[in-house]
Amino acid sequence: MMTAQPQQPDLARELIARAQTSATHRAQRVRNQLDAVQLGQSRHADHANTKVLRRILAEHDWPGHRLVGPVAARAAWSIALHSDDEPDFQRAATTLLQRAVHAGDALIQHWAHLHDRALITSGHEQEYGTQLLLRADGIELCPLRAPESLDERRGSVGLPPIAVALNTVRRRYTSVPHVESTLADALPEAA
Repeated sequence: MMTAQPQQPDLARELIARAQTSATHRAQRVRNQLDAVQLGQSRHADHANTKVLRRILAEHDWPGHRLVGPVAARAAWSIALHSDDEPDFQRAATTLLQRAVHAGDALIQHWAHLHDRALITSGHEQEYGTQLLLRADGIELCPLRAPESLDERRGSVGLPPIAVALNTVRRRYTSVPHVESTLADALPEAA
């Protein structure tokens, strides 16, 4: 993958700013620090981000490392990951991200996370165990296909074994007041 200057630095800055703002809101939401108005604003921002990413995908295909650089490519992935209100868009973004992975312009781990998220938001079982729920009694995996071969699938896309990923998430969230939430909302790369 290329790490030279992105072809579209203005687009990169926009993606990064949008993703950072949304990540801050999600972290506050997981910690139950948003009032009803702020929660609505956060959801509106996610919807606006989806609209912007939809436009970018239509104009440029997936905004990968060459177009926007690795940090902004991660930001685009985060925006797509949190486009839960538009599952058709999320599935389409997954397809475009997969093409970028095959072209050496995006990370396969990002594709695995987005693929799992699109499956879960569409009511299917995930493949790679990247989508978790934070509940009052602990952390649990969202529904999962063929759990007996999970670590093999995770390894095929460069993800650590599920036990390692779950321990990392548990350590990060032991000090967080427990609220029911999708952990991927706050920390999608933990799994």
